[in-house]
Amino acid sequence: MADMDWKLRARVLVQRLTQPTCACMLCMTAPTFANLASVAHWKIALQTGIGTGLLALLLSFTPMGKMFAHRYGNAVLMGSLTAVADLWSHPGRFDFDYGEALLTGLVSGVLVLATSYVLENRGRFVHHVWSKLRGTRTLS
Repeated sequence: MADMDWKLRARVLVQRLTQPTCACMLCMTAPTFANLASVAHWKIALQTGIGTGLLALLLSFTPMGKMFAHRYGNAVLMGSLTAVADLWSHPGRFDFDYGEALLTGLVSGVLVLATSYVLENRGRFVHHVWSKLRGTRTLS
């Protein structure tokens, strides 16, 4: 098995620090979002992001690391890793013990999938959809 490219590994680490942190802040502060400025909430969200980033980096050295190169596999993997990291970093506030961690993982997976459409291939998919909505011709 060929080793994963270091450029992809670095991208995985950086993205895994940001996307789970955002997902954690969204799920932890909803529905009022008044705590977005709270240092304590940012600490927990960053802890979740760092935990997810480290898990993803470790996983990139295994055969499962190949999933990071594929859009849907990456989203499922990151949603799962975010749920694990969120469960580790703090207790949930929902009635169901794992509810917040699972919701955070789901939101993270959706963010990863949405980001892959926006950032990969220089946003060609988004440009194409936008052109269809406006009724203009796309540049290919």
